[in-house]
Amino acid sequence: MFKRGRQWMITAVLLLAMTALAACGADGNTASEADTLQTENAAQQNTSSGNSAAEGTNAGSSDEAATRTIAGEFGEVEIPTHPQRIAGIYVEDYLKALEVTPVVQWYHPSWGKQDYLGLDVPEFDISGSIEALLAEEPDLIILDGGVDAEKYEQYAKVAPTYRLPDSVLQDSRQVLTAIADALGIPEKAESVLADYDKKVEEGKARLQAAVGQEKVAVIRLNVADKTFALFGVKNRYTGVIYDQFGLTPVPMAAAMTEYQQIISEELIPELEADRIIIFPDNGAWETAENQEAIRILDDPLWQSLPAVKNGHIYRMERSHWQSGAITANSMKLDDLLEAMANN
Repeated sequence: MFKRGRQWMITAVLLLAMTALAACGADGNTASEADTLQTENAAQQNTSSGNSAAEGTNAGSSDEAATRTIAGEFGEVEIPTHPQRIAGIYVEDYLKALEVTPVVQWYHPSWGKQDYLGLDVPEFDISGSIEALLAEEPDLIILDGGVDAEKYEQYAKVAPTYRLPDSVLQDSRQVLTAIADALGIPEKAESVLADYDKKVEEGKARLQAAVGQEKVAVIRLNVADKTFALFGVKNRYTGVIYDQFGLTPVPMAAAMTEYQQIISEELIPELEADRIIIFPDNGAWETAENQEAIRILDDPLWQSLPAVKNGHIYRMERSHWQSGAITANSMKLDDLLEAMANN
């Protein structure tokens, strides 16, 4: 009896020990699984944090790529990589050639604006306050050589401002290329220039066949004081008709080092001009003020000129003839071909 009781007790103790061991094993597994989950969660959080950091880095890189630095006449300037609202003061012609519509068009109360562009945008009076530009919210301002360092600083307070280098201003092709580069569309400039070069090549051949070596003078009628300005071969507006279109300048224009020179009416016969291109300094030929001024062209002195007698005096519209930009130059070629090569 005692022996059986002793065996039962030993069995009970063994069962209790096995139960305890099983419980310990279960607790160990639970702890191990919890540790594993904690580790996995931590890893996921670290991975997530790593991805976020990477995304943050990429976003930063993207933000940095949203601007770039270019060199203008007055130093380097940080500009948008892909500007959307461009103000091109004096250079709207080039923007139009590049199929970019500016947010404003420059205007001056005394000079008017470049009507030939046909832009339907607000006018910006360059004689007034630059702060007027703020309302149009430009993200890039491009300036021509008509703006000095002091004026440049004023524009730069409105938006990032790129003043074209003086080194490109005498060549419309270089100006177009510089502006296209600033806008991030250099390939567009290449396309525009390829079309332009083809047009010039064909037009030059037609003019040469029609005009040959006849001497051509370009004269501006200054309406207010009724004087004449002879434009020389280096004139930024009209020099293109000689160096690109192949026309022959009158000797006086060929010898000029300045852009233009005021000449008296009496001196006009001494120009030795076979053909004369003339336009008013402001407004259209039809305005009352200009009608009064052009009476001088009815003077017997004018009427005695061989160019007039031969029907070779051409009244041009002043707007694009007083611009040296790419669109204006193309229009000048159209005018010359119509006036000289279609007869």
